[in-house]
Amino acid sequence: MTINEVSTPKATFTSFAESTKNDWDTIMLGIKHTQSMVPDRILEQLRHLANDMGGFPVSRLEHCLQTATRAMRGGEDNEYVACALIHDIGDTLSPQNHPSIAAGIVKPIVSEANHWMVLHHGIFQGYYFWQHIGLDPNTRDAYRESPFFDYTAEFCAKYDQVAFDPDYKSESLEFFEPLIREMFSGQAQKARSIVNY
Repeated sequence: MTINEVSTPKATFTSFAESTKNDWDTIMLGIKHTQSMVPDRILEQLRHLANDMGGFPVSRLEHCLQTATRAMRGGEDNEYVACALIHDIGDTLSPQNHPSIAAGIVKPIVSEANHWMVLHHGIFQGYYFWQHIGLDPNTRDAYRESPFFDYTAEFCAKYDQVAFDPDYKSESLEFFEPLIREMFSGQAQKARSIVNY
């Protein structure tokens, strides 16, 4: 048991049905503490991407850094750049479903357009290469009616699918650290209610 586990107050219930307001006051303090650690955990997961090439010309981390750097240099706002930075954060945890991981992380704090873009970028990336792996590159066309279709297509065209250049000079993860801390700290949360999930 760690010192933190010993000294931190805990709820007393054994089932949610018997929990009290005092229990949930205690838990909400714990959630606030957990949220304060999110920027460090995001940075840690991004660092894991540095050790995985996955057969690509650059590491998965470099791909994320390139995507974010290109978006920043392209004049996109901080929220968009943060999404570009972590869009592939789930690559080493769930390669086949990595967009859902990143989308889950950003959902409480970004616009609907940016959340949709992160959630669907994998299918939109397929436009550029799925014909080589036996899939339909036009799968994204099923989403043509979405108001965010063009927005997501542009993200992939301008920033994501081109971000595999070993000679591109990306900004470092340390450069983006203040942005991650600003976006994902508890104080920056837009307090989207859990009932909206």
